[in-house]
Amino acid sequence: MSLILWIIAAILVIAGIFSLFRGQLIWGIALIVIGLLVGPGGVSIFT
Repeated sequence: MSLILWIIAAILVIAGIFSLFRGQLIWGIALIVIGLLVGPGGVSIFT
């Protein structure tokens, strides 16, 4: 389960960074924050 959370978090953060580069500031920040919340290193919403 931990590996799956890391993968999901990494995808969300990478998608957020790409959104920031495309000029979608709010969507990019939201994706990065959600990615950090889902990741096992952050405050996981599943624990």
